[in-house]
Amino acid sequence: MTISMKPLGSRVVIEPIEQEEITAGGIVLPETAKEKPQKGTVLAVGPGDRDEDGDRIKMDVEVGNVVLFAKYSGTEIKYDGKKLLIMRESDILAIL
Repeated sequence: MTISMKPLGSRVVIEPIEQEEITAGGIVLPETAKEKPQKGTVLAVGPGDRDEDGDRIKMDVEVGNVVLFAKYSGTEIKYDGKKLLIMRESDILAIL
C-alpha cells in the first residue's frame, strides 16, 4: 500500500499487523480480548531530525520494513478506511 502522507521530522507511518482472530485451539477471540498489535509495516518515513549544524540525521527505518514497536506508542489515525499509527522513530524497538 502506498500513501500520499509525508510525516515530519523523525516520524514514521506504520500499518499495524493484526494478530490471528482464532487461537490454535479454535477459539474465536472477540475484539475486546485481543492484544494491541506490536508489529507493523512502515508505509512512510519522514526526512529525519536536524543536528546542531542544521544537517538532517538519516533515519534507520525505510518504507517496507517490518518493525516491532512499544505497545502503547504512536497516535492512531484512520486513512482510507485503515487504522494507521504515526510515531517517532525512537518508539520503534527493532527491525525484523
